[in-house]
Parts: sequence; C-alpha cells; structure tokens
Amino acid sequence: MSELHGTRWRSRIGGLVLVLVALTLPLVLSDFWLQTGLFVMATAIGAVGLTLLVGVAGQLSLGHAAFAAIGAYVYAWSTGESTTTVSGAGLPPLAGLVLAAVVSALVGAAFSPVAGRLRGIYLGLATLGLVFIVRHLLVNLDQWTGGFTGRSVESFALGGFSFSNSDPDYLAVAGVEFEGLHRLWYLFLVLALVACWLAGNLRSGRTGRAWANVRDSETAAAAMGIGVARAKASVFVVSSAYAGLAGAMLALAYGRVAPDVFSLTASVDFLVMIVLGGLGSVGGAVVGALFVTALPLVLAEYSGSLPFLAAPGSGGLDPSTASRIVYGLAIIAVLLFLRGGLAGAARRLRHRSSRSSPPAGPAPHDPISTDDVGRPAAVTPSRSKETTR
Repeated sequence: MSELHGTRWRSRIGGLVLVLVALTLPLVLSDFWLQTGLFVMATAIGAVGLTLLVGVAGQLSLGHAAFAAIGAYVYAWSTGESTTTVSGAGLPPLAGLVLAAVVSALVGAAFSPVAGRLRGIYLGLATLGLVFIVRHLLVNLDQWTGGFTGRSVESFALGGFSFSNSDPDYLAVAGVEFEGLHRLWYLFLVLALVACWLAGNLRSGRTGRAWANVRDSETAAAAMGIGVARAKASVFVVSSAYAGLAGAMLALAYGRVAPDVFSLTASVDFLVMIVLGGLGSVGGAVVGALFVTALPLVLAEYSGSLPFLAAPGSGGLDPSTASRIVYGLAIIAVLLFLRGGLAGAARRLRHRSSRSSPPAGPAPHDPISTDDVGRPAAVTPSRSKETTR
C-alpha cells in the first residue's frame, strides 16, 4: 500500500510541476508557440472527451468534429452582433462558452438513441454521417454561419477584462507585455485543467466503472443492474459536451470559424490523438493532442530550415503531407510495439522501476490491478475455508 501511495504522490508532484511550467511559459514563448499552445489545449479537451467515449465506454465515433463545429458556431453566433450579412445574439462570452457545450451535449443526447442501438463499426458509420450533415448545414445556413467563408468570432471577456489587446489595452507582468495570446493562454489552461480533472473523476468513479462494464460486456453489465442504454447515452452526451467546448476554444484561438476547419480529417485527427496516447487515458489524450496538433504547425514554421520539406503547392513533400506520414508511422509503431499507447508504455516503465527497487517491507496486496491500457484486470478472489466447504 505504501508503494501505491508513493506512486500517487509522485504523479501529483509531477502534475504540479507541469502546471507551474505551463504558468510560466507565456513569459518566454514567442507568439507562434503561444498560438500553437492554444490549439493544443483546445484539441486536448476534445481528445479527452473522445477517449472517454472510445477508450472507456468502447463506443466508436467518427463524428467528433461535427460536435466541435456545433460548439464553435454556437459560440460565434451567440456572442456575435447582427450585421447585414450574419445574425448574432450578442450574449456575454461566458454565456456563449457555456451555451456551446450545452447545445453540443443536447445534440449528443438527441443522437444517443442511435448510439444506444448500435456499436462498433456500425456506430462509427452512423456518426460519420453527422460530419456530412453538419457541414451541409454550415454551408447553407449562411445567415447564421456565414456560408463557405465563415464568420468572425468575438474575443472573450469576463467582468470587464478582455482577453484581447483591449480593456486594458496594456498589461505587463515581469516586464513582459501580456497581449491577447498571453491572456487566452491562461484562460485555456484553466479550462483544460478543469476538463481533465472532471474526466479523471468520471473515469475512476462509479460512472466510469459502469461505462467500462458496458464496454467489456453489455450482457454482463445488464445482469449487474447497469442500464446499458442509459450508460451509452450518458457517455455520448459527456463526449459531445467536451467536443463543443473544444470547438468554442478553437474558434477563439483562430478568431474566425469556417466549415473546412471541422472536416472529416479533424475527426480522424482526434482518433489518432487517443490511439497514440492510449485509449482510455486522460493524460495520454493530452500527449496525443500535443503531438498531432503541434507537429504540422512546427513543420510549416520551420520548413525553410528542413531540407526534405518543400513549400506548399510546389509539388514536393509539404509540411502537411509530411505530418500525415509521421502520423501513419507512429500509429503502426504504437500498434506493433507500444500496446496501450504512450500511456501504457509509461505505466510499464513505472512498474519496472518499482520492481527493480528493493522492497521496504512485505509485498503489499493490491486488490485492483490494471492492464496495459488502463482497464481493470481480472482479479481472482481468494477462497477462504468458509467458501470451500
């Protein structure tokens, strides 16, 4: 038991160190890296929601980008002002952020009866249809969405404090001028930490165990008194809300929304994130989002310094294509050599390091163990004399 507590304390200390580093990064990062960080934190929230759906509950979804698009456009419409080309509700940005998550969750709830009746590839194909339906609506409902060209997004503000370059128009900390990207960094960091904390509690709590039981066997879950349809609906609603919040954050990071941002490729990218990070792992989803989101941006930024990359449209290997090749190779490597993704590899390293260290006392009995992908492993109960009579 002491070893288990030691592992937990090391994880907490490591997490605290990462948070402190994230708090100080805006003091030293350039605008490019700040913008990249905003994209990473936004997509990380979407990936965390998807890993709850796919990794914990075992429900395949190819339509995550559709719910992100709903959240982005709901935020843009609810906080925007009506003009001659588009309409807007003019609500406060905080209300728009909440509304983006709520509307996406409601759409997920409306789709949950379908999710409750399907599973596997059939559910994946059904969610795939959502991407095409939402894209069709985004293009044709131009009075609300702006059509092909999209629409601009109002900057976030809270209590008279603007997360842009106005109100106040000048803000400096430790001699570093805090502009819009710096201010959004801390807003996104708070949202990402809260989202990961909630997801971790859901995963390890009673709700997460119900989702995992439904994933392993719907028949066994129903025999234990778990409402299978209700469990499937709840995880779909939660995942949709996470995607809606991620979409609203992406809208803030871009400053503008357009239908092409939330294409089928975006849904595939979300899946790549959770597969590389490790299905069912909250931390793994964050690491996968960092890799998938930052790689093409970094390659594009430094393409002039990399000899094997060509400018986009020149016919050579452009940064976008190079990143896709790296994604493919990474997925193959994970499936062949890193079962459970990066999170599973990290767990195995911790187990090996703990076994190599000399035990301080009798080996503790751990009643709950996990496999390489973080699922509860089968535990054989000890048989006492009373049970063997």
